[in-house]
Amino acid sequence: MNGQQRKTLEQVFANPVNGNLEWRKIEALLLAVGCERTEGAGSSVAFSHSGMTVRFHRPHPQRAALRYRVSDARRFLMEIGITP
Repeated sequence: MNGQQRKTLEQVFANPVNGNLEWRKIEALLLAVGCERTEGAGSSVAFSHSGMTVRFHRPHPQRAALRYRVSDARRFLMEIGITP
């Protein structure tokens, strides 16, 4: 994990939840911690790690992940043992 990804990890775990975080940074973080990405139909994308899977719909046309996406990413990272 590089410095930018560590910064993103800290932003994902920040309180209150940051709804202005770019979705591409969250995707890069999930890939950096060893998740496998599976593209679905349309804007659907899934990430798998250690037998656990989380599914998202990429934000469009805006780039920012809404708070609920950041919260879901945080929950998944905690489930796979990744914290700042």
